[in-house]
Amino acid sequence: MHILITRPEGKGTELALELQQAGYQTTLCPVLTLDYLTVNSSELAPLENADKIIFISQDAVHALLKLTPTINKAAQLYAVGQQTADAVYEAFGRRAAVPKQHDSEGLLELKTLQDVELSNIVLVKGEGGRTTIAKTLKQRGALLNQLVVYKRSAIESEPGKWMDHWQTIDVEGIVITSNAAVDAIFNGLNEPQLAWLKERQFFVASERIADYLKQQNVARTQIHIAAGASDSAMFTCINQQGSKMSEAESKQPAKPEKKAQTANIGAKAPVQAKRGISKTGSLALLISLLVAGAVGYEFYLKLNSDQQSAVALTELTDENLRLQQQIDALKSAQQTMQHSLYNSEQKVTDALNESAEQTQQQLQAALKRAEQQTFTLNPQEVKSLQRMAEFKLWAEHDYQGAAAVLSRLDSLLAEHPGTGAIRQAIHQDLQTLNAIEPVAVEAIYLKLHGINQKVDELVFNAISLPEEVVKEDPNQLSENVSEWRQNLAKSWQQFKDFFVEVRTREDMVIAPFLSEQERHLVKQRLSLYLAQAQDAVLSKQSSVYFSAVDAAHSLVKDYFKQDDAQTKAALKSLAELSKEQLNFSPKVSLQSTEQVKEWAQ
Repeated sequence: MHILITRPEGKGTELALELQQAGYQTTLCPVLTLDYLTVNSSELAPLENADKIIFISQDAVHALLKLTPTINKAAQLYAVGQQTADAVYEAFGRRAAVPKQHDSEGLLELKTLQDVELSNIVLVKGEGGRTTIAKTLKQRGALLNQLVVYKRSAIESEPGKWMDHWQTIDVEGIVITSNAAVDAIFNGLNEPQLAWLKERQFFVASERIADYLKQQNVARTQIHIAAGASDSAMFTCINQQGSKMSEAESKQPAKPEKKAQTANIGAKAPVQAKRGISKTGSLALLISLLVAGAVGYEFYLKLNSDQQSAVALTELTDENLRLQQQIDALKSAQQTMQHSLYNSEQKVTDALNESAEQTQQQLQAALKRAEQQTFTLNPQEVKSLQRMAEFKLWAEHDYQGAAAVLSRLDSLLAEHPGTGAIRQAIHQDLQTLNAIEPVAVEAIYLKLHGINQKVDELVFNAISLPEEVVKEDPNQLSENVSEWRQNLAKSWQQFKDFFVEVRTREDMVIAPFLSEQERHLVKQRLSLYLAQAQDAVLSKQSSVYFSAVDAAHSLVKDYFKQDDAQTKAALKSLAELSKEQLNFSPKVSLQSTEQVKEWAQ
């Protein structure tokens, strides 16, 4: 059987190899192309707070990995099939829950997806597709965000070209793994092409695809359902069907062989009486013997010739068999070359049309998104997002986080009509939140630290004291005994000077005198004020911060030289720090809160 594999490029290679090893002839002919979509940061934001993340396919995993998102480490991951779960583990290093039945219904039967009320769930999927999972989770009260990361589109705009190629290479079975592939194959065909196509054997990945094929008037006997879209499931389905066809052919009665019948005709010669033989008779007999010998010799040559002809016929048959094998090999190589040439032409056509298709694809994506939103808006989800924004604003003072939640709410409301007033209020709130400039706490802290490190290098505003005046002591005792009265008076004066000492200096002292201990205390006090300002900016106490900065500025101005470079730098930095706008808790009111309350009523 010649099997045609229509899976996207790069996905059918292993299946083709397995089928070839089992004796099948295979051709890879992708009918769909996968394009990864560009997703902005606001659409990726729900992944950070998600409780559960569901991946629809391997392509959804690979497309999301290209976006390098931030995923909540505590979120529980889900995959529709085992291959998708393996892709999740390779991409994110985490195991995903897999249902026994590898489809949407099987996934929704998991126990952990039954009670999901108010759970934040992100559905990572492709454009279009089924809405069963989204509708069911919405009905169960989940806060659902659909993240569309890729889309499928037909490679060839004229499927009739495929049919001509497939008929040429005598395709007997076709592998299909999505409804989009069915549309790509069947759309745009004429009646003879449809008639030929409906006679093929179809190997599909699910009952849903089989039902979709039946809508194209394909007989149920021509459709064979595999246990999933994996290569192993498809190979098992094809091999089982191939075995059944072989058994059916072997049970057909053999045709009777024609046997050549030969008729043996015997003739009895009449017995003649013995007579005398004349010379004429002898001559006639001699001539008859010669003729008989010639005929016998000719028969002998003819017999040898027939045997040689049989040998030559056998050799010719073997040679024909070898030639037929070579012809088959050349035919297979020709088919491969035709397929390669077809793919090359297709890639050139796609490259030429790529720029024109981008705008059309974006328009189709927007229309399909609008068509997918057939379910109603859940008021509980809207109120929950609004309350989350208020919590981040008033409890956490996280203005950027509140803006992100409001952006998420705006994206949800954009999919539903009648929400213009709420969206207008949300955009006003976003403008207000984005205008709030956060306090540069780290920069202020580091600037204070730099000033504190230079305190020891500051030069005090003090002068050197002048030298004491050295005078001759008038109370010096005399060695003359006759001057005992004078010595007694001098002794009394020395005794009195022992308790009271008066010293004089020649220069005037115009600056305060500071001892080393006092200088040390001044610098310690300055460092204390700077450290107090650092603690205040970290604890968001603006009044304490400004008091400490002003006190430090006064100390530097009163005790240190004003013309010194270090002093000037310290005073300049402290003056700049005293002008910082430390509005840690600006008053913000969300206009969208009232709008949501009115809408919910």
